[in-house]
Amino acid sequence: METLKSASASSSDRVHIVCAEPSIANHFLAELRDVDVQRDSLRFRRNLQRLGEIMAYRISSQLSYTDRVVKTPLADSSSKQLRDFPVLATVLRAGLPFHQGFLNYFDQSPSAFAAAYRIEGTSQVRVQVDYLSAPNLDERVLILADPMLASGKSLVQTYRAMLRFGQPRQVHIAAVIASPEGVEYVTREIPEATLWVAAVDDHLNEQAYIVPGLGDAGDLSYGSKL
Repeated sequence: METLKSASASSSDRVHIVCAEPSIANHFLAELRDVDVQRDSLRFRRNLQRLGEIMAYRISSQLSYTDRVVKTPLADSSSKQLRDFPVLATVLRAGLPFHQGFLNYFDQSPSAFAAAYRIEGTSQVRVQVDYLSAPNLDERVLILADPMLASGKSLVQTYRAMLRFGQPRQVHIAAVIASPEGVEYVTREIPEATLWVAAVDDHLNEQAYIVPGLGDAGDLSYGSKL
């Protein structure tokens, strides 16, 4: 974990580990990892949604608000309301349930999508981004969510590709499970972003999968692919 320590030491205010303290988020994360619970794909997707909702709430404390007076049946009440809803972006297909959790809370947010996948079969895994859809990102808050932050290459490539739609004023990246290597890479390559993860695991294996991780989030959500 030395990699994570060195990354956190220089950017501790930009890396938030949600499950560092006991909470219901730890329970949802444990179920996501459990091979017996994973047989229920509906529950797997729901737990990804729940963690997305928890992270949406946590990130909301970093957003901008305006004062507003709301009329109740008895009197006026002062309130705080979001200045604008963030753009919610995710990487297909594994990111869809996680994305839905954010959308459940930021229910007026526009969405952005990217298709990114690993090209394997060589000594080095490459990442291909071949589909993008997004609204104008200029001066918007962008939340880019992907359940697994392994090497970080797909997230960084996706983010850089999305910049063709504009320059956000604030960037948050959310993942359920990250590797120390991925945390270091993303914080180095996207220094303007704040990173939110449920947990940081031990390491990446030779195939660039997170250990202990949880397996393939896309397959566990929607079934195995050929």
